[in-house]
Amino acid sequence: MSFFSTRMLAASAFALMAAAPLHAKTFVYCSEGSPEGFDAAPYTSGTTFDASGHAVYNRLVQFKPGTTEIEPALAESWDVSEDGLEYTFHLRQGVKFHSNDKFTPSRDFNADDVIFTFERQASADHPWHEYIPGITYEYYSSMEMDKLIKSIEKVDDHTVKFTLNQPEAPFLANVAMPFVSIVSKEYADALDAAGTREDLNNAPIGTGPFRFVAYQKDAVIRYQKNADYWGEAPKIDDLVFAITPDASVRLQKLKAGECHLMPYPAPADLDEIRADPNLKLDEQPGLNVGYLAYNTTVAPFDNPQVRKALNMALDKQALIDAVYQGNAEVAKNPIPPTMWSYNDAIEDDKHDPEAAKAMLEEAGVKDLTMEVWAMPVQRPYMPNARRTAELIQSDFAKVGVKVEIVSYEWGEYLKKSMEEGRKGAVILGWTGDNGDPDNFLSVLLSCAAANPGGANRAFWCNQEFSDLLAKAKATSDHDERVKLYEQAQVIFKQEAPWATLAHSTQYVPMAKNVTGFVQSPLGDYAFDTVDLTE
Repeated sequence: MSFFSTRMLAASAFALMAAAPLHAKTFVYCSEGSPEGFDAAPYTSGTTFDASGHAVYNRLVQFKPGTTEIEPALAESWDVSEDGLEYTFHLRQGVKFHSNDKFTPSRDFNADDVIFTFERQASADHPWHEYIPGITYEYYSSMEMDKLIKSIEKVDDHTVKFTLNQPEAPFLANVAMPFVSIVSKEYADALDAAGTREDLNNAPIGTGPFRFVAYQKDAVIRYQKNADYWGEAPKIDDLVFAITPDASVRLQKLKAGECHLMPYPAPADLDEIRADPNLKLDEQPGLNVGYLAYNTTVAPFDNPQVRKALNMALDKQALIDAVYQGNAEVAKNPIPPTMWSYNDAIEDDKHDPEAAKAMLEEAGVKDLTMEVWAMPVQRPYMPNARRTAELIQSDFAKVGVKVEIVSYEWGEYLKKSMEEGRKGAVILGWTGDNGDPDNFLSVLLSCAAANPGGANRAFWCNQEFSDLLAKAKATSDHDERVKLYEQAQVIFKQEAPWATLAHSTQYVPMAKNVTGFVQSPLGDYAFDTVDLTE
């Protein structure tokens, strides 16, 4: 029996809180969903990253809290060659991995762990590449990291040199992302020997501020302070994720004092939160986009004219008013207006049902029936996908298109939405991971990302578009990068692989006695700086 299966919890966060040491400070986060897993590499779900990437793991470099600026983490410093092809990371010494009931590390973090972390994603022949059947590495594939990195060399135990095939302007920002969270090679070897390889995903071990304790599926996750953390020690002793998918229930728990902080409040509840003297509300513009991705490989959605017509059928302002309660702005580009290189000169498709009908007729489209997939969970870019799908259904009906609304469990939704032959369109979105336009455009829309294992759910491959992205990544000239990304957005708008829907405002409600929480522009949740006043 694996470690994971023997570490189940009692049914609630309160049982966990009761089991904590006397006077221990416990912080309860009412999270919105269950993680797909605890290995940050194979998944793009924010629930996975919040549950592992910002508690259990560290990366070579990280973002300063509340910013997209890079600062040292497991690498104390780094050197970049003049030609931009070599990055040499000088690793922090004395960093200890967590232990659990089945494993106690015999050594500190070193270069072997860095190489293992990257190589297991890079090569299909690596023994740990598909340690769970069917997993893929969407980030690594979509960002073409396997093509970018020529070699990774262990100079010594505390020095690692990356050699790239070409310069990559966002390389450091990419290395700060959770998908390359550093994993213990020694732990992986021990699991392999024990025949419990799946525990790399089920019982994670890292170097982060919190140590994983246990998970009860769809109910609760428990972490404890890492007493050996190399950085500033967390203020709280126990961190509990009380998994609560319904936004109204999360708010009830917050108001009742059953949790201290929650994500993604329902837009209709914001005034109530502001009026509650026991609560406070953080807000900031979101670095995000919500979208409807057509499957551009299936007729008639392989025709840009059809996609443009459907976009013109959408009343996006009505959607903003109904779904976001006005707490968002209409999206015309695939990147948000708060991001550098946003092309404000682009004109959005006008809401014009009559023109849309005429365009569909001209394209020979009659009696079209299609699927629109609706996410089962709330995300920062999409507070209610089911309601959004219903509005799309109504708008498309006005131009003679019949819509069937489809949904699946969240993990299955993400997996099935990347299967070839999917009918119709899928509602999804994205919150930026590193503040660079490439993180939206390449990860979600490049030709590489349209391949198996990628995140391009429109399966759209426009070579001119992808070539512009490649040029932008290869130059360190900021102004040149801006021009290239602006040109890429023009092509995107002409080809319309998505209907861009909204850029939402981020809101984080919390109890009034919560201090030290820093909202990230990247939409993730970290708890190493939070505290509770008396």
